[in-house]
Amino acid sequence: MINRILKTPIMHRMVEHNGVIYVGGLVADDRSQSMGGQTAQICEKLEKLLVEAGSDKTRLLSAMLYITDMSQKGEMNEAWTNWLAADDLPTRATIGIADLGEDVLIEVVVTAAR
Repeated sequence: MINRILKTPIMHRMVEHNGVIYVGGLVADDRSQSMGGQTAQICEKLEKLLVEAGSDKTRLLSAMLYITDMSQKGEMNEAWTNWLAADDLPTRATIGIADLGEDVLIEVVVTAAR
């Protein structure tokens, strides 16, 4: 069974299949923030979404972080590791990308167990 959660005009924010929750790309609402600030905002949004889907941040399996400036990766890492306990870190890739949209510094895509 496939459960589609939170429809937007172009996608569902989350899709669950066989106990795995796939969360579509999240960006910060306040794009005037630094890389760390935008990362922290995304983490807060992600935490709420996971709870809504019957999961939580300790059940993250994988994360893809798309960032526009690799020189700010340290700031992103600091916000990320402040949010997650060391024992709960998922697999992760950080991908440098030229453009994510106006003032968007980071977009995060994750999968989590239910």
